[in-house]
Amino acid sequence: MNTQFFAAWIQEIASAVRAQRDHLTQLDAAIGDADHGANLDRGFAAAGEALAGASPQTPGALLVLVGSTLIRKVGGASGPLYGTAFREMGKLLGDTAEVSPGRLADALNAALSGVQRLGAAAEGDKTMVDALAPAVRALARAVQEGLKTEEALDAAAAAAEEGAKATIPLQARKGRASYLGPRSVGHEDPGAASTALILGALRAAGSR
Repeated sequence: MNTQFFAAWIQEIASAVRAQRDHLTQLDAAIGDADHGANLDRGFAAAGEALAGASPQTPGALLVLVGSTLIRKVGGASGPLYGTAFREMGKLLGDTAEVSPGRLADALNAALSGVQRLGAAAEGDKTMVDALAPAVRALARAVQEGLKTEEALDAAAAAAEEGAKATIPLQARKGRASYLGPRSVGHEDPGAASTALILGALRAAGSR
């Protein structure tokens, strides 16, 4: 997976977020500020513009630029969290020109660590971690089992989708949704839903 692959991933994310913007906003309206879809749409559109203007030469440089752009352009908690995730991925990849599935798994694990460090969230807290953590495990397991790249990305995306849906019966313990207490039960976490979209976009980039 080279720089063009990761650029395709960001394009896929931007398209998916644009298509699901209203859905993400509806999820956020139930337990948040009703701006998650709009914020991410603006952020990933800006990331695409930044990439077109800078033309980074390595996957690491590309992901760091995306992360920095998200931190600047996305409001609320999402900007710092997603920005940190992409920046941590990019920093781990460094100057590597070609990324193996195993190295991608390491990078996603670095993203997870960064998100947890910043947000102090664990699985079960009804946050994006509930989608990202199982995706990281699924990708690492698929790599260990020697699955093809496309199959490994599919496993990660499926795990993220399952993790996002599993937030529905949970009571939020972090973020704005936690202020609602028991009223947060019965709603899918918007951050987990958008994380699943991002991992689905990674799968789509892998199948291009």
